[in-house]
Amino acid sequence: MTKAQQRALEEAFPRYGFTLADGRLDLDALFGRSGPVTLEIGFGNGDALLAMAEAAPEGNFLGIEVHRPGVGHLLQEMVRRSLDNIRVSRDDAVEVLARQIPEANLDRVCLFFPDPWPKKRHHKRRIVQPDFVQLVRRRLKEGGEFHLATDWEDYAWHMREVLDAAEGFENVAGAAGFLPRPDSRPRTRFEARGERLGHGVWDLLYRRRA
Repeated sequence: MTKAQQRALEEAFPRYGFTLADGRLDLDALFGRSGPVTLEIGFGNGDALLAMAEAAPEGNFLGIEVHRPGVGHLLQEMVRRSLDNIRVSRDDAVEVLARQIPEANLDRVCLFFPDPWPKKRHHKRRIVQPDFVQLVRRRLKEGGEFHLATDWEDYAWHMREVLDAAEGFENVAGAAGFLPRPDSRPRTRFEARGERLGHGVWDLLYRRRA
């Protein structure tokens, strides 16, 4: 945690942040306006979230991240770039979804490069599990999208297996399963580093059916 990140947490989080203690959210009131809402779960240092918010100033963006330096970095950049269309949580994503996000309120949910828990005995800790997927589905509007990306091939196939079996979702890529990186997902420094090391990246895009 740098001093600048700590200062951003102290000074900017009260303006742009929300906590579980705030209870069920009215998203229009949270942003002070209506607009399409994108949620990124586990935004890391915020590079992708910042890029998406800058590219779509008419949109409203929610970010959840428990790593305090990452939250501090995001807030620091929001202030520097004068971005007012992002709101931030430092709480557990499952708790935020279950307790704070009203049903059928999100236009898009993004889960980019979550912890792959590569050891087989740890696979149960992966966030992409049937119950979590249904929680996401209920928060999405009809036609809303769930976009996932990973640089672990084993996790990519796990994601596809869980989502393909999930009630209420259709794979936008159809039989191909995976698709090239959509323009809507910014290419991050993390991803570029992985590509230099020879890592592949797998994108999955699912749409909520009626």
